[in-house]
Amino acid sequence: MNILVTGSRGQLGSELQAMAGDYSGHTLWCYDLPDLDITDTHALKVVCDRHAVDVIVNCAAYTAVDRAEEEEQLAFQVNAAGPASIAEVARERGALFMHVSTDYVFDGTSSIPYTEETSPRPLGVYGRSKWEGEEAIRRISPSYMIVRTSWLYSNYGSNFVKTMLRLGAERDRLNVVFDQVGTPTYARDLARAIMTIIDRVEPGRRYGATYHFSNEGVCSWYDFALMALRIGGRDCRVYPIESSEYPTPTRRPHYSVLNKSAIKRDWQLEIPHWYESLEQMIAIEQQP
Repeated sequence: MNILVTGSRGQLGSELQAMAGDYSGHTLWCYDLPDLDITDTHALKVVCDRHAVDVIVNCAAYTAVDRAEEEEQLAFQVNAAGPASIAEVARERGALFMHVSTDYVFDGTSSIPYTEETSPRPLGVYGRSKWEGEEAIRRISPSYMIVRTSWLYSNYGSNFVKTMLRLGAERDRLNVVFDQVGTPTYARDLARAIMTIIDRVEPGRRYGATYHFSNEGVCSWYDFALMALRIGGRDCRVYPIESSEYPTPTRRPHYSVLNKSAIKRDWQLEIPHWYESLEQMIAIEQQP
């Protein structure tokens, strides 16, 4: 199949490009700004027609969570209007639309992992814009899969793990919040899951599903940082602090563990534990 990947220079898009050779039965056409703006329906149509696209994987997003509070219009343009434009083009082509969303659609007040049936209640502009994008897809696209994920990191771009490794080499102590709990997601594992699903879809069949995907296990940001520094060989102490000691413009969900039973059941996926994937990512990062 011909697969269009938007936001291809981000963490997930880069991982998809890197593994394209592993799926010789498919051709990936990868685009990002300035070559393709997902809010430009005409440009999207031109690209999809040019490559006879069968599947669109949208990795493009406005992800500056705190800045979104000041740039609300831009956040909604990218995270809501953009997916709506893609959905319109996917409908015209009869293409499957796979869209990546976020745990930030939830408010973090649960004490058990969030299922796909849990009613969203986003806390800030970023979460609301992503939720509106989801709803637009459900209204417009006759064949779609929405995949919510959390705490994404990879060997590409900037992310929490890279920041911790850098700061751990520069400082002798770090303070990291311990009262925000979730599950890290190695973008390579998510990319592999997306390609596995595409490999297994039935041609011509219409889909309409929302899934959750992260690595297995649960941790706090403090635990995540501690393990990253330990695996990375950084001689830096990590101290747990409360979120109130590290205020941000946007309230973060205190609990954002995602229940992955549906995606594992429907697509027979085996998902690695977050610690195993973190070891893999850091080993690649430290290669000469």
